[in-house]
Amino acid sequence: MSDGSFRGQPPARQSLAGIGAFCIYNPRMTPSPRPAPPADMANPAPVEPLIAFSDVHLGFDEGDVLHGINFEVWPGETKVLLGETGTGKTLIMKLGAGLLRADSGRIWVMGHELGEMSEQELLEFRRHLGFVFQEGALFDSITVADNVGFRLQEENLSDAELESRVREVLRFVELESSYDMYPGDLSGGMRRRVSIARALADRPPVVFYDSPTAGLDPVTSQTIITLIMRGRDLQNVTSMIATHRVQDAFGLANYRFDPGSGRVVHANGASSAGSQREGHADASRGTNVLVLREGRIYFEGAAEELLRTSDEYLKKFLASAE
Repeated sequence: MSDGSFRGQPPARQSLAGIGAFCIYNPRMTPSPRPAPPADMANPAPVEPLIAFSDVHLGFDEGDVLHGINFEVWPGETKVLLGETGTGKTLIMKLGAGLLRADSGRIWVMGHELGEMSEQELLEFRRHLGFVFQEGALFDSITVADNVGFRLQEENLSDAELESRVREVLRFVELESSYDMYPGDLSGGMRRRVSIARALADRPPVVFYDSPTAGLDPVTSQTIITLIMRGRDLQNVTSMIATHRVQDAFGLANYRFDPGSGRVVHANGASSAGSQREGHADASRGTNVLVLREGRIYFEGAAEELLRTSDEYLKKFLASAE
């Protein structure tokens, strides 16, 4: 179970050929002309958590929803939030992205305490994050290309540069052929992939995925998870994922994307959450799970540890979950 401790305050389809030569997060790619991020936002200290929640509470008129949330996400780690409907998964995502403010407690992301930031600072801060909303949240009245390039249009890129960047990220999600199409012309899985492309277009160091596989068939869901896996394993991307699918967590924990073969392979013994915290250098490839219950963290640890649990609630949750 989560011990509620806070370990220090940070400063501040399986066939995806050719991926080894294409890296959407590659820092050596042509730098973006957008304004520089606030103090070290783009390069937070690697020895500190990239995301940290300390005793975070949040409530609404009907009462409190989150009760003292504590956890950390280290650079390159994938944190999967599991739990029944209404336990606070999406709220935690929105708090971490600065879309909501906590009632109390402290939240650090990329070295910045969100509670101390003004609305203008938060607006700039969010430009350096990727966020995949539930159901994609695409603009139906504009093309796929315009959806993906929506935020890039603020960077004063030339038309040629903008088109290149948009095609690049659509190629990453294998949807370059949809460039001139409209969201209404696409399947649900394709729309979800476009939303991921939009989130990645700015090459953010942190990406939040809110129910990225909700409502999708198993094959399409696996395609989405593979995209998330590629970002993690090829470029050390830090992610938080809220999902109702337990198999999403186990897939990310037990498999990795191999750039040599361009395929998903078994991880052959992923390190545990405990070993990651003891050696931060090993945390960069980790996938860990939080299980929420009634607005509190009921379990935090490796997916393997969750699978071996003797806790009756967790065994019931795993048996009833998809």
